[in-house]
Amino acid sequence: MVEQYNFNQEQKNQLAEFQKEEYASMWSAVIYGSSVGSNDIVKVALEQVGNVGGQPFWSWYGFKEHVAWCACFVSWCGDQCGYINNGILPKFSACVDGINWFKEKNEWHDRGDSYYPIVGDIIFFDWKDEAGNQDGTSDHVGIVTRTDIENRNIYTIEGNTSNKCAERMYSFDDVQVMGYGSPKYE
Repeated sequence: MVEQYNFNQEQKNQLAEFQKEEYASMWSAVIYGSSVGSNDIVKVALEQVGNVGGQPFWSWYGFKEHVAWCACFVSWCGDQCGYINNGILPKFSACVDGINWFKEKNEWHDRGDSYYPIVGDIIFFDWKDEAGNQDGTSDHVGIVTRTDIENRNIYTIEGNTSNKCAERMYSFDDVQVMGYGSPKYE
């Protein structure tokens, strides 16, 4: 666009300002009519990147020993922001329970239903097995940190990715993405 319209330096500076991460939620709302999302849950999740083993997430949830903890991580992050007490996010340790909660609240979007996830959305996955098949049940969950509409990528932070908190990237078209819980943070 810069080259096609021959932007001058002032226009380039204005474009750079508009593209700052702090405005991503606003642009999502303007362009796609979506809610503003939540940078707060993303900030909490970012502080946990590199955590190995899932403490304190699974023990906070109430488990006495190590368990699959991706949903515990998402719930813990939401709790740190007060979202569980405020009814904005569910406390869940099984992905299917999280999906059901979002569906009951009418805050669920299937992958491919023309919905573009926004910052703070909860992303659910159905991994392929060794034969390349999926069973239609969610195996994993994470938090959307940003989207790149132009390149059709979704960026996440997830707990229990090889037993650690890690940042990941997926294509919008990845069939392993089941859908999104889109909490009403406002």
